[in-house]
Amino acid sequence: MSEDQVDGLGMSRPRDANYGLDVMDLRKIMEHHKHEGYEYIQEKYGGVLELCKQLYTSPNEGISGSPVDLEDRRKTFGSNVIPPKPPKTFLQLVWEAIQDVTLIVLIVAALISLGLSFYPRSEGEGSDSSESEAGWIEGVAILGAVVVVVLVTAFNDYQKEKQFRGLQSKIEHEHQFSVIRGGQDKNIPVGEIVVGDIAQVKYGDLLPADGLLIQSNDLKVDESSLTGESDHVKKGVKTDPMMFSGTHVMEGSGKMLVTAVGVNSQTGIIFALLGASSEEGDKDKKKEKKDKNRLKGEEGNGDIDSITPVITGNNSHNNATNANNKTANQGEEDEKEQKAKVETARKEKSVLQGKLTKLAIQIGYGGTAVAVLVVLILIVKFCVIEFGIEGKSWGADDTAIYIETFVFYFIIGVTVLVVAVPEGLPLAVTLALAYSVRKMMDDNNLVRHLDACETMGNATAICSDKTGTLTTNRMTVVQSYIGRAHHKSTPNFNSLAPPLQDLIVRSIAINSGYTSRVLPDKDGGLPQQLGNKTECALLGFILDLGQQYYPIREEVPEEALFKVYTFNSVRKSMSTVINMKFGYRLFTKGASEIVLKKCNYILDCDGKPKPFTMEDQEKVVKNVIEPMAGDGLRTICVAYKDYHTDSSTKTEDSEEILKPDHDWEDEDSVVRNLTCILVVGIQDPVRDEVPASIKQCQSAGITVRMVTGDNVNTARSIATKCGILTPHDNFLVLDGKEFNKRIRDAKGEVSQELLDKVWPDLRVLARSSPQDKYTLVKGIIDSKKSSSREVVAVTGDGTNDGPALKKADVGFAMGISGTDVAKEASDIILTDDNFTSIVKAVMWGRNVYDSIAKFLQFQLTVNCVAVMVAFFGACIINDSPLKAIQMLWVNLIMDTLASLALATELPSPELLKRKPYGRTKALISRTMTKNILGHSIYQLIVVFVLLFAGNNLFEIDDGKYAKIHAPPSQHFTIIFNTFVMMTLFNEINARKIHGQRNILEGLRRNPVFIGIWIGTFVAQIILVQFGGTVFSTKALTLDQWFWCVFLGVSTLLWGQIITTIPTSVIPKNICRKRKTPEVEDEEEEEVEEVDGMPGRRGQILWIRGLARLQTQIRVVNAFQMDFDTSQLDSYDKRSRPSVISLQSLQSAQHRSAISKKPNLASSPEIDEGNNRSPLFGRQDSIPYADE
Repeated sequence: MSEDQVDGLGMSRPRDANYGLDVMDLRKIMEHHKHEGYEYIQEKYGGVLELCKQLYTSPNEGISGSPVDLEDRRKTFGSNVIPPKPPKTFLQLVWEAIQDVTLIVLIVAALISLGLSFYPRSEGEGSDSSESEAGWIEGVAILGAVVVVVLVTAFNDYQKEKQFRGLQSKIEHEHQFSVIRGGQDKNIPVGEIVVGDIAQVKYGDLLPADGLLIQSNDLKVDESSLTGESDHVKKGVKTDPMMFSGTHVMEGSGKMLVTAVGVNSQTGIIFALLGASSEEGDKDKKKEKKDKNRLKGEEGNGDIDSITPVITGNNSHNNATNANNKTANQGEEDEKEQKAKVETARKEKSVLQGKLTKLAIQIGYGGTAVAVLVVLILIVKFCVIEFGIEGKSWGADDTAIYIETFVFYFIIGVTVLVVAVPEGLPLAVTLALAYSVRKMMDDNNLVRHLDACETMGNATAICSDKTGTLTTNRMTVVQSYIGRAHHKSTPNFNSLAPPLQDLIVRSIAINSGYTSRVLPDKDGGLPQQLGNKTECALLGFILDLGQQYYPIREEVPEEALFKVYTFNSVRKSMSTVINMKFGYRLFTKGASEIVLKKCNYILDCDGKPKPFTMEDQEKVVKNVIEPMAGDGLRTICVAYKDYHTDSSTKTEDSEEILKPDHDWEDEDSVVRNLTCILVVGIQDPVRDEVPASIKQCQSAGITVRMVTGDNVNTARSIATKCGILTPHDNFLVLDGKEFNKRIRDAKGEVSQELLDKVWPDLRVLARSSPQDKYTLVKGIIDSKKSSSREVVAVTGDGTNDGPALKKADVGFAMGISGTDVAKEASDIILTDDNFTSIVKAVMWGRNVYDSIAKFLQFQLTVNCVAVMVAFFGACIINDSPLKAIQMLWVNLIMDTLASLALATELPSPELLKRKPYGRTKALISRTMTKNILGHSIYQLIVVFVLLFAGNNLFEIDDGKYAKIHAPPSQHFTIIFNTFVMMTLFNEINARKIHGQRNILEGLRRNPVFIGIWIGTFVAQIILVQFGGTVFSTKALTLDQWFWCVFLGVSTLLWGQIITTIPTSVIPKNICRKRKTPEVEDEEEEEVEEVDGMPGRRGQILWIRGLARLQTQIRVVNAFQMDFDTSQLDSYDKRSRPSVISLQSLQSAQHRSAISKKPNLASSPEIDEGNNRSPLFGRQDSIPYADE
């Protein structure tokens, strides 16, 4: 075997030998299930250990891990990566950008205008030859502007995709898995796992590859993502050794031999089939669409499909087996599926997205009305003057001129619509979110669902775990109760009786996860705790006693354990059975009040078992456990029991004779009549920075609640130290039992009415189960007791926290102590498990919300003025003072650059000095409305004064009533330049939206804003001085420039005057019309229907333009994942390519009971009475921990 050895330990394939199996052999093994798989392996290969030999790996030491061996295995069996869908090319993004209907209309109008400019015509009276020569310039300029719009949009999309793929790769790298290589435990990124690795499986893991069990302890797996069955599957080496990628470990632990990775695993095979099925489905749909169009003569639905890509795959398991099956009623199913998708999209909107949707619809209506009016007024007025008053007739020679005039008017109308719809808004949303996400990584917030960013800014309540979040998660035993003596410090080991010494060391060393270890620090600092922190505290206690636990574990290796009852949230304890000469010994440890109730005996100072009566238990609880809990300590009881196979060996009453037919699976009959060895008090200090952070939350209007598994006294003590409770408060501190008693009606069902009486005053929920946590979160979200409706954030680390994390508006998973299941259910991962990071997330969330509000204030002022100028210009002078190309410049450059400038503001501490907005508060506040109206009035007055008196004031030629293609005038150039200057300086005003006077505060911290502002100013100078006919401008003198800039600067002074006006002058209902909840619900349905784009045809122009707008608002999520899988679960669809949960594929057909919550107040929650979550009752992640 020496040839196989590399680097001392672990195995690798010798150069002159081949692996005993190939990819197809391993794939065939994994096609078998349950006991059938075990029998197949035994018959064909002689068992799992023989397979290990053929794959040149050791069950105990693993593979060598040498680079040569790893590369060899990747070449032979493949790497653990499912290749992601290739990104869209720049040209594809250009093609998508050009699908915008408003751009298409502009292109057509510009082409008509361009064609007519070359149409030969007789020169009429007063016409200038230079005018006809310049006729083509406007058409070309508009086409050029459209090209720039398309290229900028495509480039932005390209950059966003690049950014989010980078984010995806970071998330992939974050996911690590424990393997044995070279005889050592190592955590490696899942993408580096190879066939032959020995993987260590534990509760809460999301399996990254297929494998076969070598050893297991009470292992249960959730395979619903593969089979659709919600019942947990019990795994065992002889009963069911098959482990599949994408499934969740819900209980127990074990070791498995990795047999298939990446595209060769069951997940990879199904995804490959799903991809093929999806492509076929797309082709069928296109063909179907063409047939429908040919038969009905109706327009296709292509633009909608491009917005909502269709996935034909339903349940992933079905796709794998029946990928090519087509049913006769496919079209009907697709229709149902599309409706389901609209329903799903409706529920997954964030608070801000819902508000933006309503706002965009309202702007669309207004913009469309003004645009249509402008075109009608221009055409009607022209016809009345031309044919009515002047009495001209439409001759053949005049056709081209008249059509060109109408096209010119039409272009003005379309341009008004383009300006009215805030195209820069989705870009501002995207940039604000993308920028925030990148910066939040530095603040230990790994954002997985981008909309969680801004939702967190609206949070009104945080339900936080205790361990690791509010505390340091560095646990140490500081008190103990041994031999009926209470020790306030570590006792002298030699003073303890020998029987006690042996039992203490062995009970802790053996009855702990073997992955939990305490290692000395290389730099001489505090010892390094690996694995479960509670177990590490107990192992540290052994070390503090001057003993070692390693020799015991070597004497009793994990494979030698007879039976393990792993920790879960129901047991709140862990038990291990080992073989002894006399029979068996059971060790148990867990929550003190639970384990003590099972103890009938207790060891005295001599290590002898003595009866432990109810009175004795009450004394221990009162004199030992409660004082420990009062000091904020977590109390753990350790006990044991001996089972004798022969009655002759029994010496104590505490020992029991084992019956021949004893059922070891019946835990209740095994773990009873125990003998208490010791009780310990474990200290987990409150993080130094937490009290200040909680105070910040409270001043920011956010209520912090602690939800913990610890007992009431410990929880109350920690909550007081954190500042959640203060001595004079009358807030509630409840345990799970009392909480359920108060909120359930006579039938035992949760009553929202009863819950509404509890949650407002509840601050600590102790000894809570995951279901209690879910009930509390759901109750607060569904409650209508507070006028603004609560927005709830939740932290969790355990497998069973999944339902609460999913239900919450924002779910925070612990990056260090959290399980894969918790991380998958979350929206944001706290990479440092620290509550302070949540406060930073609140700050960033509010900053995102404010950034978008700032941009809206700026954008709506620009739009309002531009639209009104165009409208009144058309009514009075038959022309818009701002030319089409100039409005496109304002719309494109100013909007794009302004969105970038205002979206990159850094958050300031003052964000935490105000209350959250809540769900129902209008996006545009009364202060913003005052600013928009005030600045619009000022700018309109300036523009119209310049329009009607500017030629006299500046002593220049009048530019009004000019003919089509007339040369640019200084008059209209001054109007355009002044408008841009006012807009530029108003951008500085827009930095503040809460009535602050100092608009320059914090400006130096935003170099992006300064750079963009100066760049736009310079670009405007170049455009005015050298734009010429292309931009309808004529160079201005220095004196004229001075007046333009002066009128622009005056916007800043005017802003101060507006700030002085009290906000109370703006009526409340101008921002928010008061409605009954029923009316709100109905309106929301209408809004969502437009957003969902049901197939109504021949609608007004704005609907399609707005459909693109709505899609762009959610573009962040699209780029976060594969583009054509937008209906998959938002995490899985762009999750680690090496292990993608198939649960998401199932949900494409039917949403699970733990579907993502609706965020809008007007989207009522679906009835969940019959949809009890399959996650309830699953194993928790941390033994004896509070979560």
